[in-house]
This record gives sequence, structure tokens and C-alpha cells, in this order.
Amino acid sequence: MHAALTRVATAQAATDELFRSLRALSGAPWELLRNSPDRLGRLATFLPSNNLLYSYVLFGVIPSLYTDEVRIRPSARVAPAAMAVHEILGPQLRGLGGGRIIMAPTSQRDFLADCARSDAVVFTGQPDNGEAVAAHLPAGALLLTFGSGPNPLVVGPAADPEAACRTVLDARLYNSGQDCLSTDIVFVHRSLVREVVPRLAEALAGIRVGDRRDPGTRVAPLVYPDAVEDAARFLTAHREFVVHGGRVDVARHVVEPTLLHLPWQEAFHPPEFFSPVVCVMEYDDPRKIARWLNSPEETARGMYVSVFGEPAFAEAARIGTSVVCHERITFDAEDGNRPFGGYGPRAGSVRRNGTVTGRPLLLSAEAGSRAGS
Repeated sequence: MHAALTRVATAQAATDELFRSLRALSGAPWELLRNSPDRLGRLATFLPSNNLLYSYVLFGVIPSLYTDEVRIRPSARVAPAAMAVHEILGPQLRGLGGGRIIMAPTSQRDFLADCARSDAVVFTGQPDNGEAVAAHLPAGALLLTFGSGPNPLVVGPAADPEAACRTVLDARLYNSGQDCLSTDIVFVHRSLVREVVPRLAEALAGIRVGDRRDPGTRVAPLVYPDAVEDAARFLTAHREFVVHGGRVDVARHVVEPTLLHLPWQEAFHPPEFFSPVVCVMEYDDPRKIARWLNSPEETARGMYVSVFGEPAFAEAARIGTSVVCHERITFDAEDGNRPFGGYGPRAGSVRRNGTVTGRPLLLSAEAGSRAGS
């Protein structure tokens, strides 16, 4: 299984994914007892292109316990690796009492026909594409769309600079940055900028791009060519703010671990980098961050915001549509048996009977009799 996962993930990320998958499976009985999902006839799942095993568990194995048939379409980008996961794990599930799990790299058109005949659909990908899927579904079908958000990380004036730098790298470099939970912008209080930025630059200078199968590799060539091209365009446009790195080899799919330091720009809304790009923006007043998180752009895609050493947010559970993670990063907060994400409708939403609501998502909770009534 580890060999299958390292086709698209670093060895470190694959090991972490194995343990997260085991934890989710261990928590499945508790999850179903707590949520009492209704029995589903068919579930159609668009498998994401990363976290293949973990997604297979969350959107295939656990739902099969209350679904007669789960049909999974792997992303065309990583279909061979996804099929390998299914071929390894699928036979182990037979005879355990769950519904059938069928995975096939079918065309978009054929799979949309499967979706139209399903009681529930899980879509992972661009929100606009999720709208196209919704157009093919009957009104009563349950649609969960999992998008992405910038997941800002705040390094406040009371944070420890050394610990903050380790935290930033953990949040940004997971699987070379190819994860929707990775932070796309780091807000650093002005009082700590002179300590944090040089530390980050020094740490990134020590990271080399290596073979993703090597357990010591933290950053590897990227799996997605468009992520490489997007990073190249962004770094070219923001060259004046590059503190370290900045080189991109499109042919080898390599984005050098890179640090940018931007002054405060309230109109700046980072892209989803999906690459080892650390984007630091300094701030002097936490109210500016609150306004930024409450802007229309960020309330649409609010997932999580990690806060370290910022007293102004010590009691906050949400800022805008982003769920606050106090003194921990998104990867520490995420739990496969609990609702995932924030309240931004482009980050994650549930649709049923024409009503679309952005909120943290868990399929078993949305399939529960109270949620579906």
C-alpha cells in the first residue's frame, strides 16, 4: 500500500496517510452510532487526486457500511495509483457486511449518469465543476462538494518564533504542499517579522528536492503539471517579494522551496499554491486580519484559520466563515470521523432540494434522518 501511495505522495505523507486512515476506520463505529445515517441505495464519489487511501476510506469504505453500492470515479490524473489502492484494499473488504465498492476510470459523461441514479454524491474538486454535477441530479439527491480554502496561519506577537517556523513548514510542506489543508498565507505580526522571516529562509535553504519514495524527502517533484505552471506564473508576477528560492523547472515538475515576504495588502487573496511556496504577509493590527477574513472573497472560501500567539483571537471559534484552530495547524485539527472544513460555500457545501449551505461536512451526519428531513 505504501508503494502505491508514493506514486503520488512523499513517503512521509504516505506514512501519515496510513495512520490517519487507520484512525478513521477505528472511529467508524462511533461515527455511525453518533449520526445514525439513513440507509443509502447508491453513493457516487468523485475521488480526489491526493490522499488516495484516506479519501477511499472516508468516501468509500465507511459509507459502504450504510450504503448498498458505492461507485467511485478516480481522478484521471492519478487513476493508476487510485486503482492500485482499490485492488489492494477492495478484496479485504468482501464479506465484512458492507455494500459493494466499485471503482472504475469511467468518462465524465458516464459517471454523471451514475450520479443521476444515486441517492447521494460526493464531489471533490473545483466548485464551478460541482455546479455542473448538481445540474444532473434530481432535486432530492444529497450532494456534498468539497473544495478548498487558503487556511491562513497567524503568528501573533506572543508566539515563539522558533516553534512558529516549525509549525509554518509543517502546515505548508505536507506532501510538498500538495494538499487542500496546506496554508497558502502566513500572517506574521510586525514585531516578529525580523525573527521569523530569516528563520524560515534558513530552514527552506536546507530543504532539497528529492525522490518522493525516500523517507527523508520533504519536497519532491510535483504530481500536477498545472500546479507547477501556476507557481511559475505567480512567482514571476511577485518576483520583487521573493526572499528565498523562486526557481521553477517546468520540465522536471520542480518548484524550489520558496519564501515570499509581502507588506500588508488587504486586497491580496492568495491562490491555492499546491506547491512548496511559503507566502508571508506582515500585519500590525489583528482587526485587519478579521476584516480580511470577512471579505467577500474569503467568506466564500473560508475553511480554517490557525492562530498562534494572537491574544485578540483567543476566544474566537469562527472568524468570518473560517473555523479557528487554536495553537494547532489544520492537519492536527482534522478528524475523519467529524465534520470537515468551515462555512465558506466554495470550500464545502451541502445541497438538497435546491438549498445550498456552506458548513463543515461529514457524509454520515448529512445522511442522518434529521439532516435529510
